[in-house]
Amino acid sequence: MMRNLVRRDIFAALLAITTVSIAAPASAADTQVAVAANFTEPAKEIAAAFTKATGNNAILSFGSSGAFYTQMAHGAPFEIFLSADADRPKKAEQEGLGVPGSRFTYAIGRLALYSTKPGFVDEGGTVLKSGRFEKIAIADPVAAPYGVAAIQAMKKLGVYPALSKKIVKGTSITQAYQFVATGAAELGFVALSQVINEQGGSRWIVPTTLHAPIDQQAVLLWTGAKNPAAKAFLKFMKTPEAIAIIKRYGYETR
Repeated sequence: MMRNLVRRDIFAALLAITTVSIAAPASAADTQVAVAANFTEPAKEIAAAFTKATGNNAILSFGSSGAFYTQMAHGAPFEIFLSADADRPKKAEQEGLGVPGSRFTYAIGRLALYSTKPGFVDEGGTVLKSGRFEKIAIADPVAAPYGVAAIQAMKKLGVYPALSKKIVKGTSITQAYQFVATGAAELGFVALSQVINEQGGSRWIVPTTLHAPIDQQAVLLWTGAKNPAAKAFLKFMKTPEAIAIIKRYGYETR
C-alpha cells in the first residue's frame, strides 16, 4: 500500500513538471529586435521591464541603422527595427519590409560633444575652434544618423573645413564613443544617452538648432507580423514605464 502511494506521488510530481515545461513556451515568446547602437542601454532596461510585465522576451541586437537595413534587405530575421532615424523605417515600409501603419517615433535623440578630459570640452563647444586636438570622433554618416548630425553641427559652426582632416569615423556611434573612451581621439560627437551617466570628463549638449532633428523611429517588420510578442513589444514601447526610461537617458519623446 505504502509503495503504491509513493509511486502515485512520484507520478503526480512528474506529471506536474511535465505540464509546466509544456505550458511555459505557450505563455512566453521571443521577438528579434534590431536596435540602433545609441539606444543600447535604454533598450536593455525596456526589454527587462517588458519581460517582467509580459513574460515575453525581446532578443536585442545592436549596431548602426544603415548596416541593419542592409542586413534586413538581405533576409536577416529581425522582427522589429528600432532605427536611429526616420528615413530607414519609412523606406522599409515603402520597399515591403515594414508593415504599413506600424511606424512611430519612439525617441528624439540628442547629440553631445564629449571628452574624457575634465574641462576640455567647454559649454558652447568653442574647443572645436581651438585646434588643441589631433583627432575628433564621429559615427560614419553613411550608416549612422548621429554622424550626419555631427557634420551638420560642425558646418553650422563653421569649423568643418578645418576639422575634416582630423575626423575619425566609427562604424557606429558605439565605436565613435569607444574612440574617445580609449583615448584614440581626444573628443568626439556621441549620443547624449551614452554619456549621461558618465562620471568625470567634460561634455557639451549640442543645441538642436545646429542639426536636423534626430527622430528615431520604430517599425514592425513583416517577419514579425504574425508574432504576438513583436506587437506586444512595440505596444510596450509606448507605455509610461518605457517612456520614463527613454527620458532618463536624455531623449525627448512626442
